[in-house]
Amino acid sequence: MLFAIKTNSFTKEERLKSRKLIETLFREGKAFSVFPFRVVYLPVKELPVNKYPVQVGFSASSRRFPHAVDRNRIKRLSREAWRLQKQGLYDHLRAESRQLAVFLVYTDKKIADFSTLHHKISVILEKLKNSY
Repeated sequence: MLFAIKTNSFTKEERLKSRKLIETLFREGKAFSVFPFRVVYLPVKELPVNKYPVQVGFSASSRRFPHAVDRNRIKRLSREAWRLQKQGLYDHLRAESRQLAVFLVYTDKKIADFSTLHHKISVILEKLKNSY
């Protein structure tokens, strides 16, 4: 008997890196806010890597966080919260054969703790699932 093993990884193919796609996302995408994030998303016909239904990017402002250590910590915590909770959205999009490009921009002036980010990412994932 074979079982499908669900891994909670966050691979290179899931990261939004295509400059062209990022520019299109910010130009044509829809946006909503769940403090401390601003979420920009765009349904796409074909992602550069077709293996995953979502490609996601994270950013933190260098104006609000002049130290790279702080920006990196925010992005690391956000990626971890996403990685642990993404499966519901992935299953939903796979069932409907859809793909999505998402970008999360951190907007708060101070670094939130992991439990707060974890909760906010879950709210974001639910909104994405319901709005698309």
